[in-house]
Formats: sequence, C-alpha cells, structure tokens
Amino acid sequence: MKIERATKKAVRYAVGNYHYSKFASPRCFDYPLAVFNNDNEFCGVICYGRGAHASMGKPYNLFSGQYLELMRVALNGKQESTSKAVAISIKIIKKKCPSAKLLISFADKRQGHQGTIYQATNWTFHKDIQSVGKEYFYKGKWTSGNFGKKINKAELKQRDAGGRLKYIYPLHKSMVPLCKSLAQPYPKKKAQEVNEDKRPASSRETGGSSPTLALKY
Repeated sequence: MKIERATKKAVRYAVGNYHYSKFASPRCFDYPLAVFNNDNEFCGVICYGRGAHASMGKPYNLFSGQYLELMRVALNGKQESTSKAVAISIKIIKKKCPSAKLLISFADKRQGHQGTIYQATNWTFHKDIQSVGKEYFYKGKWTSGNFGKKINKAELKQRDAGGRLKYIYPLHKSMVPLCKSLAQPYPKKKAQEVNEDKRPASSRETGGSSPTLALKY
C-alpha cells in the first residue's frame, strides 16, 4: 500500500464518488492523502483539515494548529485494508505536522455509522452528540443553513440535524492521559454489520464530518 499527497482533482473525484456526503469542504484540501493498493491502483483519499471553529479544541485545552480533524475517508474498496490505510495516514500526519497533538473525527449516526474505522485503529470514543437544530437541502446537498439573508429557509426542504459520535486520537504522548480520562465504551455495532474492510464501498463507513493550521509538506 502506498499513501502520498493527493491532488485537488483526486480529492474532488474520490469524495464525490466514494463518500456519502458527495462534498469536499474547503478544509478537505488542507492535508489530503491519496491511497494506492499494491497493484498501484487508486483507491481514494483520506483528508485531514483545520477545524471549522476555534472552539473545537477547547475541551482539550488546545489552540488552532494543535489539533486536526480527520474529515473524509473516501475509499473505493480496492485497498487491502481500510484500517491499515488510516493507520499509515496517521503516521504521516505525526511526521509532517509535529505541532498537532490530537486528532478529532466524527461518525454520522444518521448514516448508521458507529465508528468502525476509529475502533479498528484504537481511537478513543469521547462523546455521543445528540441532534441539534435543522439541516436544509440546498444546491443538491444537506447543509446547516449558513446561506446569508437572501435565502428563505422556510422554502427549503428541512430535516433534524443528525447526531454524531465523537472520537479522538492522541498524536503526542502528553495527550494520552487526557484521552484515557475521557474514554467512553465503544458504541456497540449493530448485528447486521459486517467487517468494515469487506463491505461494498457504497455502504462502508467513511469518516469525517466537517471539518486546523495550514499544513506544510
């Protein structure tokens, strides 16, 4: 398996075709990694990015640049192992981003995800975030509704915002005690779930939510 810096074109293609959101937010391009299998076939991308807001690091006493979010795991199933790809990508992030001390990511409960990828790579399950507010269907995708004053939300299709499962991963040994103190039991997998690496790409859990420091390569 080979992992290297992904181009913007590769990110757009992989997220558009292999991730349920079909949307690569701007932060997906902060540190995107392309995954290739042992036959050198393109398998998709794993995207890390800056947090959407500074408060993301507050629960851990971290400032912008000290945490990153794993935003998208958009793979097509040709990879030997999803968990191996994620594990290798974490090693790359630790090397390329020495100021980052913690990774944060989310599993989308609306999609029936439990965080299989995170559990397989020994992330810490921190919090079950319940649904808050509304989402609006705009320009072909569901969004939180930051459109500006010209858009009448009442005219758009609406739904309750989906809840999320929050996972964290220490990149620096100083964060290990904190992660252990915040750890909750892993959410139980549903009986019908099968091994993550063997599921069809269209139904496989693909990480991230929305989303941290501009990264240097």
